Amino acid sequence: MPRLVAASLVAYWCGEFANAFVMTRLKVVTKGRMLWTRTIGSTAVGQFVDTIVVMVLAFGGSLSLSTIGTLLLSGYLGKVLYEAAATPLRYLIVNSLKRAEGVDIYDTATDFNPFHGSK
Repeated sequence: MPRLVAASLVAYWCGEFANAFVMTRLKVVTKGRMLWTRTIGSTAVGQFVDTIVVMVLAFGGSLSLSTIGTLLLSGYLGKVLYEAAATPLRYLIVNSLKRAEGVDIYDTATDFNPFHGSK
């Protein structure tokens, strides 16, 4: 159990960092357009990192490589397909929040180095 918890935490941190980085970079590159590209693209990258890290750390050495590969593929595809299916709802929520708050942030000068202290 401790191995699964540690693997899940490390995978979550790595995957969410990758997701946030790709999401913010794509927003700048697309000039705020094509939300679907940002959400699906960042999920594809973030979940790729998350899935590989959790499967290797949690099951490496205890399951065969072919079993881990099957788990990787099915878990990854399921997560990305879910994000694609949720995209219309995401558009509704994001556009509603932008209208209500009147804010649209572009992280053009954000430092994504997690080892830099706050400035």
